[in-house]
Amino acid sequence: MVVHEINFDGMVGPTHHFGGYAYGNLASMSHRKHPSNPKLAALQGLQKMKMLADLGIPQAVLPPRMRPSLSTLRELGFSGTDAEIFSQAVKSSPRLVQELSSSASMWAANCATFSPSTDTADGKVHITPANLQSQFHRSIESQESFRLLNLLFPNKDLFTIHPPLPKGGKFGDEGAANHTRFCTHYGDEGIHLFVYGQSAFDPAIQTFPARQAREASEAIARHHRLKPEKIILAQQNPEAIDQGVFHNDVISVGNRTCFLYHEKAFTDTERVISSLSERCALQPIRVTQEMLSIEEAIKSYFFNSQLVTLPNGEDLLISPRECENLNLEWLPLRVIFVDVRESMWGGGGPACLRIRCVLNETERNQVHPYIFLDDTLYNRLVQWVHKYYRDRLEPCDLLDSALFQEVVESLDALSQILHLNGFYLL
Repeated sequence: MVVHEINFDGMVGPTHHFGGYAYGNLASMSHRKHPSNPKLAALQGLQKMKMLADLGIPQAVLPPRMRPSLSTLRELGFSGTDAEIFSQAVKSSPRLVQELSSSASMWAANCATFSPSTDTADGKVHITPANLQSQFHRSIESQESFRLLNLLFPNKDLFTIHPPLPKGGKFGDEGAANHTRFCTHYGDEGIHLFVYGQSAFDPAIQTFPARQAREASEAIARHHRLKPEKIILAQQNPEAIDQGVFHNDVISVGNRTCFLYHEKAFTDTERVISSLSERCALQPIRVTQEMLSIEEAIKSYFFNSQLVTLPNGEDLLISPRECENLNLEWLPLRVIFVDVRESMWGGGGPACLRIRCVLNETERNQVHPYIFLDDTLYNRLVQWVHKYYRDRLEPCDLLDSALFQEVVESLDALSQILHLNGFYLL
């Protein structure tokens, strides 16, 4: 049976702005309160998706969330119609409205963790939405992701959608940004590398928080019914976290047997590579401090490139435009550079914008069909962006009732394009 790895990319929402809410994400913090360009951001994301689809990489889209989050405002005691809730919240707590207007769900690598049916004991695809408890503006996404994934993967005989892990400070889970699956071919049984920042019961004192708990990764592996011998747990290097490596996908990227990693990615990097090499035909590409410092890696988001396999079997690296000036003569991979500056300024590169899911043909045919990108959908989404998105947005604009109405109208139109009627009705 034909098996594909499909990229599901998060669409940039109409309230895309630089709020600087993510402590430990240096790009997010440094661009706080800069004017944003939601229209450009959304078009850059769509152009990247279209490029992958044209290369023969299966591509799907994930819709943005309703922002500001009206469901969260209701939980906080605001009531009435949607417009009344927005008006009350603006008067009561404008900073709350701004934070609840974050478009961070565009970084789909944090949406969930996927395990393909080839790897699970019950032969089903398992998906666990991330709880994202380390950041308030992202924690509100977890139940939204749970609802969305149930809509997109409705066949319960093929897909198991687990609820997000419990919140409360112990079991922080940041999704696929800290998980990599290795295999020779996508249809083979894979090896799962779970990367964590600290133990839930032995937290480290650091400059920046370690977001992923070891125990969260272990819980996901149990939920997904993965074989213990197919799992490798690795701890992030605290030194790297304190320099701004808030997720593992900021310092390593893997696909099939290829693994591009920085020598300071883990507390015991050599053990991690040795363990992977013992269990799969690993092709490691080690990057030293001399080749590329952690500081340069964070500034350029080099490791947040997408590592994909083309239909002809070639491995290709899709890197942010910010990497063009790096000396990459040592890199044994072909590189294509893409412009996702608006995402980069918020702290996410090409790989942050997507989550990967390995599906066979039967499973793929049971996914909500209207989210797979082709020329028709691409053109409709581009037209939609041009109609509804602003080309300049400052944090104060998020308090404008006119913008709120634009968002409501735009998402209503999008739900019709993607046949997701009811998703935004909360």
